[in-house]
Amino acid sequence: MYQPFIGRKEELDALEKLYETEGFQMMVVYGRRRIGKSTLLSHFIRGKKAIFYTAARNGLQRNLQLLSRRVLDVLAPDLNTLTFSTYEELFAFLSNKCQEERIIFIIDEFPYLAEQAPELLSILQKYIDTEWMQGNMYLILCGSSISFMEEEVLSEKSPLFGRRTAQLQVKPFSYREAADFVSSYTPAEKAVCYGITGGVAKYLSLLRDTKSLDENIVSLFFAKTGYMYEEPSNLLTQEFRNITTYNAIIEAIASGRTKQNAIADLTHLEPSTTSHAIQNLIKTGILKKEYAITDERNKRKVRYTFADHMFRFWYRFLPNGIDAIELGHGDAYYQHVVKPSISDYMGDVFEDMCRHYTLYMGLTGNLPCMITRVGKWWGTDPRKKEETGIDVVGLDTIKKEAILGECKFKNERLDKSVYEALRNRTGLIDHHYRTVQYLLFSKSGFSDWILTHQKEEAIMPIDLMQMYTSH
Repeated sequence: MYQPFIGRKEELDALEKLYETEGFQMMVVYGRRRIGKSTLLSHFIRGKKAIFYTAARNGLQRNLQLLSRRVLDVLAPDLNTLTFSTYEELFAFLSNKCQEERIIFIIDEFPYLAEQAPELLSILQKYIDTEWMQGNMYLILCGSSISFMEEEVLSEKSPLFGRRTAQLQVKPFSYREAADFVSSYTPAEKAVCYGITGGVAKYLSLLRDTKSLDENIVSLFFAKTGYMYEEPSNLLTQEFRNITTYNAIIEAIASGRTKQNAIADLTHLEPSTTSHAIQNLIKTGILKKEYAITDERNKRKVRYTFADHMFRFWYRFLPNGIDAIELGHGDAYYQHVVKPSISDYMGDVFEDMCRHYTLYMGLTGNLPCMITRVGKWWGTDPRKKEETGIDVVGLDTIKKEAILGECKFKNERLDKSVYEALRNRTGLIDHHYRTVQYLLFSKSGFSDWILTHQKEEAIMPIDLMQMYTSH
């Protein structure tokens, strides 16, 4: 089925800007697997003279043969019997061609190639410095291994350091951008689609808004043939050697352990092993490290949680459903176990969406102050002597003003008690900040009291429809 190209305007503009700049240009493009890097680059080169080669783990010489064929197909189809015995010969051929015209040269999955031939980075440096810099080539190196691209291509120790013109990290779509993949769905359904895909382009492209949301979720996650059924395992296998360790840590976080010591205790892993694995999971975009905003120096207030909502969803619901799915009863498991818990699951996802919305609205001048930082706060309420939290904290760091928010993804209207509980937490964040507004986010609307008292109580009620339509 034909899939139209959706979004990525800023990324396309960045690629196009360098293309229109004369002389040698080098762009480094990177991002996690399935994020849409190759699709983005394929769309960008439409109508342009471009060599697009995707490296593979099939040996250095085989890659050279395939890359040579691709170069000749584009630049010299009459010489398709020509062979290059080394990468230097191939790059020398490219040097002559890029003197004559603008050529885009893309190596996708560049880490696969460079890992097989570490000297390739130095060879590229040599040709950039001595020949390509005087030509009209637009070199794009693209990779899914974020750690490799950052450490071996972008860092100061890389032979290519200082040669790039720009870098582009392709990130997941925001909840608003993700909605374009399922444009006919209701706002609540769009939110759930974001919550199960994490805004990852490949996963979003598998959704069909001609089918019901339930049908999409069951066919992708809760069927043996579903694309998402083994996806976490596939991704972990591609990234790491000992996936048992990584799987155990992810399961621990899914069970509610958010502190490193608690994760190590549950998994029976050494603290050093746990720390190393967590850092790797952060680098790959699966996990993230959270601090309580305005209290970042307090090392006790550090949490590890999911950055990738697909992993969050999978590890929340799939492990207990494997037997049912294998027996062909995934639909029944979804209907009786998963579907009734979707609103509860969406709590953390919805908070992320609300923080994104708050930052967006603050930066575009739609809030009482210029919000430049957004996060969440948690800690002890000294008056009640109990743990509590604030879902959304937006800060104007210049005027020292704050906006606080509460988020409810429930099938009931948000009422006065929720607002009063939020207002009572006002003094818990850094006392240097003065609270000027309360944001109340609700899936299902608001009570009459909230709507009639919003002005006098400095309340801004925001429903899902507004979150998808406000500009």
